[in-house]
Amino acid sequence: MKTLSDLISGHSGTSRAIGAPGREWMTYDGLRKLSRDVNSSLRKAGIGSSDRVAIVLPNGPEMAAAFVTIAQSATTAPLNPAYREEEFEFYLEDLKARALVVAAGYDGPARAVAERFDMIVFELTSLEPAGNFTLSANVTGEATAAVPGADDIALILHTSGTTSRPKIVPLLQSNVVASAQNIMKSLALTEDDCCLNVMPLFHIHGLVAAVGASLAAGSSISCAPGFDALKFYGWLEEVDPSWYTAVPTMHQAILARAPRNQAIIEKSRLRFLRSSSSSLPGPVMIQLAETFGAPVVEAYGMTEAAHQMCCNPIELGRQKPGAVGLPAGPEVRIAHETENRLIDGLGEVTISGPNVTPGYEANPEANEKNFFDAEGKRWFRTGDQGMFDEDGYLSLTGRLKEIINRGGEKISPLEVDGILSDHPSVAQCVTFAIPHDKLGEEVGAAVVLKEGQIATDAEIREFLAARLAAFKVPRTVLILDEIPKGATGKLQRIGLAEKLGLA
Repeated sequence: MKTLSDLISGHSGTSRAIGAPGREWMTYDGLRKLSRDVNSSLRKAGIGSSDRVAIVLPNGPEMAAAFVTIAQSATTAPLNPAYREEEFEFYLEDLKARALVVAAGYDGPARAVAERFDMIVFELTSLEPAGNFTLSANVTGEATAAVPGADDIALILHTSGTTSRPKIVPLLQSNVVASAQNIMKSLALTEDDCCLNVMPLFHIHGLVAAVGASLAAGSSISCAPGFDALKFYGWLEEVDPSWYTAVPTMHQAILARAPRNQAIIEKSRLRFLRSSSSSLPGPVMIQLAETFGAPVVEAYGMTEAAHQMCCNPIELGRQKPGAVGLPAGPEVRIAHETENRLIDGLGEVTISGPNVTPGYEANPEANEKNFFDAEGKRWFRTGDQGMFDEDGYLSLTGRLKEIINRGGEKISPLEVDGILSDHPSVAQCVTFAIPHDKLGEEVGAAVVLKEGQIATDAEIREFLAARLAAFKVPRTVLILDEIPKGATGKLQRIGLAEKLGLA
């Protein structure tokens, strides 16, 4: 299997493929027919196999199906529909997108920018069953019927660009398929499984871990309109999934509402829960497993790897709280942080394998910095610091650029997060650097308390002081109603001091 067409080709035509709460299911026959129809619509508007098609749609089955079907005929570029006009202007121009797909009747900023750039605009009209649609364009043209091969680009995403201009990450058809198959194998997915997707579908986690891996297994995926803690248990009851994947903040919100939804939890058939995209605190993993009576599988992924790099084993009892698991697809090694060589012990996590991007687009400086050759292979530097334990499990100490340097003392924010999460009153937490005129950086933390719980910043610091070296204890602890998050629900350390007025 090397292309997305291959990924969906061999499954039973009558099996459920894509659905949504309250909607009828699209079958694999239906998905394959939609793929042919989309190919025809694109070609009639002059879109060829190497053209770039930006997709700006709300979360749901149509977004999932649009990605899967368009990527079989062209290069997809899903974008966050919440972007402002100037953001769409940057991304659409940077991507060199030739066309834009929006919902029928959409008259928002993405369309205004596309028309200003004289792009082809496709309107998507939803049909039944879930995920089915038609595409109509504002122009007619003609393109060859050629379909993308394994080495053609299936998906283009930008890095988050937290500290610099976002980099363009092209992922080949073969990258996406390799990653989807890696995840399928890690989770032992079969055609009997059903995933409830609550992740955004403009992000690699939802696109490959939820959608791609499900389709690789010939199983089904029900796409919610985004994450909503108030609706999650209703969806759990209606869809009856065997698994879901989410970021830690979503898991924590789900846990907070578990006591009032015990009857639904007891009836559910969840085989496992998956967590990725940021570090899952050990206490949260344990509480989730106890609450749902199912293993919680933490995985480690990033855009440049077409998502998954490591994964905790699926077998009950083999998950290690605080570890991101065993290599699960690519080869994973530790590299010296400044020299291009592989080492043992603590260092920068690097990867090599068929799911890894061939390199950033039009950015030789970033490629020079992030890729190197060693032991006959090409390695990608992840920017994460970590080490393997005696059992081969990888643990991360944090992003290299997020490690706090307090007067020469290096502090892992993940270590402090782990202790903070053990506090009985803490629901969510994030440790971050605060600029300091003498030390360079000082340690800060923001916490959200559990419903009905009371704790002061002094009490939390005292709790930490009994468990951490003095220099690691945050000098500032902010108790908030909500911690600012990124578009995918991840807590973001870099820039948080400024957002909270501490810089």
